[in-house]
Amino acid sequence: MPFPGEKYDIRPLQLRLLELLKEVHSAFKQAGVNYYMVDGTLLGAVREGGFIAWDDDIDIALPRPDYERLIAESRKILPEHLEFVSFETDDKYPLHFGKIQDSRTTLVERPHLYYLGGIYIDIFPIDGAPEGKLRQRIYDAHYKYLKKMLYFLCRDPYRHGHGPSSWIPLLARKMYTLPGLQRKIKRLMMKHPFETSRIAAVNHNDGLGSMVDKESVLGCPTPVLFEDFEASGMRDNAAYLTQLFGDWQTPPPEGKRHQHHFYYLDLEHPYRDFDASVLEQKGSKEEV
Repeated sequence: MPFPGEKYDIRPLQLRLLELLKEVHSAFKQAGVNYYMVDGTLLGAVREGGFIAWDDDIDIALPRPDYERLIAESRKILPEHLEFVSFETDDKYPLHFGKIQDSRTTLVERPHLYYLGGIYIDIFPIDGAPEGKLRQRIYDAHYKYLKKMLYFLCRDPYRHGHGPSSWIPLLARKMYTLPGLQRKIKRLMMKHPFETSRIAAVNHNDGLGSMVDKESVLGCPTPVLFEDFEASGMRDNAAYLTQLFGDWQTPPPEGKRHQHHFYYLDLEHPYRDFDASVLEQKGSKEEV
């Protein structure tokens, strides 16, 4: 598999992710774990019956009780080659939500947020959220601040030189530790219990757009065709997509189509066999 940045066919990656989703769906069904497709994955399922042409990842979300169960029991729930990773399971993990990765592959997503693993499905916890627009805005602003601090804490402070651009990342290192900040974010996310809240925050990263009525919009997982099998959507997919995207039925212009352009990707070899010197060679080529 060539380095991203060079031209390559996205479809082989999508097909591997599809197989990964099928395995996760089957494992969750057998274990009684609920999940929902969210974000661009649900959009693609409803609008196009599968992947959006340029989409190179899969996003699903679990109600907080199911998410916590996955943390505790992932080795019982998932096939051996699939691994659930999160800050609760790996103290070097740099994000505040989890991933299920395929250990038979290799992926480095971004050079400035280095984490070696395999191709993955993003796993977001669904928590409760406050009622009322003002309280939601305050809650969302607090979350975005902590999320930004996490980014600065994990980023190379000298990525853009030793000037003012390094000051905030260096300050973040004085204010927080990675485990402490991760726990602080989780406490905020769980401030409003999922079980007793009327509003659900489907994906905190999406801000106010992801805060929907838990019963009428989220509801129970509902089958939705994704490529060649039925995955789990929401009770009212259209209401969620409209709130999140607005006119979701019209594809965006080419300049606004999000793709990860992964830093390093190998679908054939396990990440545990990865030689880090390959990245050094890649970095040298990019500097020339």
